[in-house]
Amino acid sequence: MRYLILSDIHGNWEALAAVAAQARGCYDTILCCGDLVGYCADPNPVVKWVRANVHLVVRGNHDKVCAGLEDLEWFNPVARMAAAWTLNALSPANLDYLRNLRKGPAAVESFQVLHGSPLDEDDYLMSTFEVEQIQSYLEKQVSFFGHTHLQGGFLCDWQGVRRIGGALPNGDTVLELDPDAWYLINPGSVGQPRDGDPRAAYALYDPAARVVEYHRAAYDIAAAQRKIRAAGLPEILALRLETGD
Repeated sequence: MRYLILSDIHGNWEALAAVAAQARGCYDTILCCGDLVGYCADPNPVVKWVRANVHLVVRGNHDKVCAGLEDLEWFNPVARMAAAWTLNALSPANLDYLRNLRKGPAAVESFQVLHGSPLDEDDYLMSTFEVEQIQSYLEKQVSFFGHTHLQGGFLCDWQGVRRIGGALPNGDTVLELDPDAWYLINPGSVGQPRDGDPRAAYALYDPAARVVEYHRAAYDIAAAQRKIRAAGLPEILALRLETGD
């Protein structure tokens, strides 16, 4: 079984469509580490596609807030405006779907998927120090997480915790998994990358071969920006798509 791992789509239909087209034929099942909505202007097409195509989704913090399950006051002003707009824009069926997403971590075969940290779905794993604090709580040797919008992740072995890089600017990156190490792997953000590469990010995972592939897909950023502006969402949400920051 080969898996397409997605995360942090954030209502960006153009980015999701580009990933789906590029990855076609390379996987058997799709999993998502959360945050289907928020920030961009196509929550309904994204959630509709996910409902039809994704085998398992764990909820993200934007999924909870945009579904009305948590207070908007926890978000910064830009994210708050986007979440309020999204909550109003979602169809009843898509809103109900978001409200019923499961909390991670969720086990799949010999690995698991989560949004933030295994201890708190809203916590960010940004540094090796933060990973050291939660390492003993990992229930599976391979975990896929999102939330940071940074493709790559962390390797944990007898030498300690080390960073893993994502796809290179001029090509994809293949990570062969050491059977004696533990991994926290971030596929990166489909809809709003923050690692300096504006292309949509995703990963492919083959558990039998113990291989993870980090990929990027170019997409029509200008079209996504036009929709953000037409919806009256904050301008920064359109601008950051072209810089990947």
